[in-house]
Amino acid sequence: MSTLPAKKPSALKNAASKKGNTKTRPTCQRLAPSAVTEAKAPTQVDEPEVHRITKQERMLALLTRPEGASIAEMMQATNWQHHSVRGFLAGTVKKKLGFSLSSSKAADDVRRYRVKTRRGN
Repeated sequence: MSTLPAKKPSALKNAASKKGNTKTRPTCQRLAPSAVTEAKAPTQVDEPEVHRITKQERMLALLTRPEGASIAEMMQATNWQHHSVRGFLAGTVKKKLGFSLSSSKAADDVRRYRVKTRRGN
């Protein structure tokens, strides 16, 4: 019985020859530390400051109107729920800010809240 010499499979030979033909990745260049800090510095743009109107300011604007504001109007202006509006009236308007809050209800009308004057500050 004679043995045949072992041959390399052609698929392995082709894969090995293709391996050397792959493109090499470019090496990363390091920047000098001064170039890095210059790149991080934001550019100054002369834009006018935009004053955002907070929900508290919206509520106080509604409450200082001569006719005052209803719970539904305050809910719509702030996108708060009923209990959040009432909590704001009791906690922020009365306790923290010290405003005197009054409410009135005309016949067949909704209750309207109004800020009178500031307490002794």
